[in-house]
Amino acid sequence: MTPPLLRHFTKFVAAATLFLIFAGAMVTSTGSGLAVPDWPLSYGMVMPPMVGGIFYEHGHRMIAATVGFLTVLQAIWLQLREPKRRVRILGWCSVGAVIAQGLLGGLTVLLLLPKAVSIAHAGLAEIFFCLNVSIAYLTSYQPSTRVSFVLPITVYCQILIGALMRHLGAGLAIPDFPLSFGSVIPSFTSAAITVNFAHRVGAVVVAIAIIAAARRASRSVAFTMISIVALQILLGAFTVWSGKHPLITSLHVMTGAATLAISLIYALSTEQPAGAFVANEVTA
Repeated sequence: MTPPLLRHFTKFVAAATLFLIFAGAMVTSTGSGLAVPDWPLSYGMVMPPMVGGIFYEHGHRMIAATVGFLTVLQAIWLQLREPKRRVRILGWCSVGAVIAQGLLGGLTVLLLLPKAVSIAHAGLAEIFFCLNVSIAYLTSYQPSTRVSFVLPITVYCQILIGALMRHLGAGLAIPDFPLSFGSVIPSFTSAAITVNFAHRVGAVVVAIAIIAAARRASRSVAFTMISIVALQILLGAFTVWSGKHPLITSLHVMTGAATLAISLIYALSTEQPAGAFVANEVTA
């Protein structure tokens, strides 16, 4: 059986990963990506003065290092005490993801924020988060025998469009909301406007998909899904209305990750038979 303390620890690691995504979003939202121009040290130091943009950039590195340590600890603990082989494998996959994520973060700085690497860094962060959410779920529950990942893939694609928009600096390419330059459909006079509008269309697609999925989910999951997507849309609106206030924008990014997490939990739990709680189940 999975030890109760280990189950709680996997949930803590997943929550810490979500906070790491928020911290990374604050780096981008405050324009602090190159506040520390070297890597892996910061101005040649382990701990530079935490002033200005350094607070966000080096703070993000410190949180990332902490989450990386927790991820390694989680993998070792799972290897020693987790009876389910697939969960042990996921633990080591998470370690691989956090190492790759750290290297991508370093390249982002050393190569002076290339858009492709920055977007890959953002995309891998979501995959790393999904791995830890899956571990936290699977240490307590057995997944459905008919798992469909259509919904989480849909949400993930929307997140990637959002990352593309952020790193193209297109967050305010359409400065009004809910209309676009006063129209339902704007004139696509630039790539920035096209990507921005694609993100808005994606939000509608995700909202419809979430509402449709909620009809088949358990009451608690359905309520959480709809609440999170409603909050996400509201934060998206305030991101535009506030002129991309860093805190609001970062909360919008974090809530997008939370939407992905709940869609993944939905995928794993859909049509799950009664009595599928397997916190005490021993599975090879």
